[in-house]
Amino acid sequence: MEERGWESCDFIFVSGDAYVDHPSFAAALISRTLEAAGFKIGIIPQPDWKNPLSYTILGRPRLAFLVGSGCMDSMVSHYTSGKKPRSGDAYSPGGKTGLRPDRAILKYVEGIRGVFKDVPVIIGGIEASLRRFAHYDYWSDKVRRSILLDSKADILVYGMGEHPIIKIAERLDAGESIGTITDIRGTSIRRHGKIPSDILHGIMPNIGPYIELPPFELVKGTDEKSLRAYAEHFMTQKENHDPATAKILIEKTDDRFVIQNPPAYPVSQAEMDALYELPFTRLAHPVYDAEGGIPALKEVQFSLVSSRGCFGGCSFCAITAHQGKAVTGRSCPSLVREARELINLEGFKGYIHDMGGPTANFSGPACERQERGSFCPGKECLFPDICPQMKVSHEDYLQKLDAVRRIPGIKKVFIRSGIRFDYLLADKKSGGNFLEQLCKYHVSGQLKTAPEHISEAVLRAMGKCGNEKYELFRKKYTEVNNRLGLKQYIIPYFISSHPGSTLNDAVDLALYLKKTGFVPDQVQDFYPTPGTLSTTMYHTGFDPRSMKPVYVPKGEREKKMQRALLQFNRKESRQLVKEALEKTGRTDVIGRGPNCLIPF
Repeated sequence: MEERGWESCDFIFVSGDAYVDHPSFAAALISRTLEAAGFKIGIIPQPDWKNPLSYTILGRPRLAFLVGSGCMDSMVSHYTSGKKPRSGDAYSPGGKTGLRPDRAILKYVEGIRGVFKDVPVIIGGIEASLRRFAHYDYWSDKVRRSILLDSKADILVYGMGEHPIIKIAERLDAGESIGTITDIRGTSIRRHGKIPSDILHGIMPNIGPYIELPPFELVKGTDEKSLRAYAEHFMTQKENHDPATAKILIEKTDDRFVIQNPPAYPVSQAEMDALYELPFTRLAHPVYDAEGGIPALKEVQFSLVSSRGCFGGCSFCAITAHQGKAVTGRSCPSLVREARELINLEGFKGYIHDMGGPTANFSGPACERQERGSFCPGKECLFPDICPQMKVSHEDYLQKLDAVRRIPGIKKVFIRSGIRFDYLLADKKSGGNFLEQLCKYHVSGQLKTAPEHISEAVLRAMGKCGNEKYELFRKKYTEVNNRLGLKQYIIPYFISSHPGSTLNDAVDLALYLKKTGFVPDQVQDFYPTPGTLSTTMYHTGFDPRSMKPVYVPKGEREKKMQRALLQFNRKESRQLVKEALEKTGRTDVIGRGPNCLIPF
């Protein structure tokens, strides 16, 4: 601040992550965006939340504090799906744990309010975004209130925040009070009152239709009526994710209301190019060098973000709820310019570790409707079948990969962010060429894919295609690599104990793994994180899409058995596998035969 001649900051961003000046880190992306708009930004990364003075080290901001927990929900950062403390934190110096609190946003806002009572506080990021209404909290096993009410922040920015935060900043800078900034897309506010329509007419001009969600007092219960109401509450949110058709949503808690404006429209390609070409150093702050830097940076430092948003629609994923369903792709010239910048970075050895997005081969809008930043509420693009309106093509992504790969100084461009094999198979024009180029140039020996399961019932609950498509893709991938003379393999990911998965389904998956000769080194137990369709199933026992009951494996013993079955060949798994096989009546696969899972 002294070097820049600043006496104060316009905004101070308090973040749960260590500071890394890279576009994959939210604090950097939002702060650089505000900086480019002419605002002065200070950042307090991982403050000592036990010491109120830690929030005062940059003084009082002129306009507001911005608060985020980091790139992950703080509870997910701290605990495994078994609710055990994690051994490391990739977003902290040297991977240390304990540098951010549980429920970080609540702690940070409380600390700020303790020393700056009248400074506006705006919360955002993944933790705020997915907890903006009443939500099931796995770690306390109950429904918690909106984080906006619990934190007492002034405004909550949900989804990708560039558009909303600039609008808020401009209005604050023009002298407007934080209490009158009530109508910005992509934001939620809180109010006291009696009747929602009276509140809305008092704070929002030209108000359109609104929907009242089931109140917190109803959805927090555990009886069937409350659980059904919670499932309906979630589906109403999901059906109002489309910026073009979404209505204002209102949720009542006691005599308070959370009011959500419709989502912000996604950034355009030109805007996205500009965002990712801001002057990031792509480095962690040098204060962390002595502690070994920030582990999370190593995965992305020499990577390129080529797209944002995802129309994959997986039930267990919150990307659609946060980044949006409409995909925005970077332009080829922008990616080439950024790639050339990577060549000049210290430590770059010619390898771009990844060029993709939430799903690498989704490089642009799925259809004409998505080109306008909209999508079809109540429908998925790929599930249960690929929408006939979808424009399935890999040509644009192939051109970008080819252009970056041919830059002098770049040896290889890998794709590690995952591909959707059902989308690839649906591309009858360029899909074959993409698979050929993928195997030839963009795989580092192993291609990670996510079939997730083989059971049709489980895959339906997950919102995923049937296993026959994965088998077809696996066959084609093997054929292409054999023809090219390459020894490259598929590493599939599977989830255990997902809603819909019975013990019999887990046994069938184990037998499939035995048959195909692949047993995963890592298995992901289903993790009920805030804001997903799968978490709603886990909590309520209903599939919100149909309101039909769904089986949920919750008992600790059964979850351990389902996980053990996916790693049946491990000695430590045998007793649990034996118990599962006996319980399901599958003792025929216990023994020494070629199809047996364990040798008892």
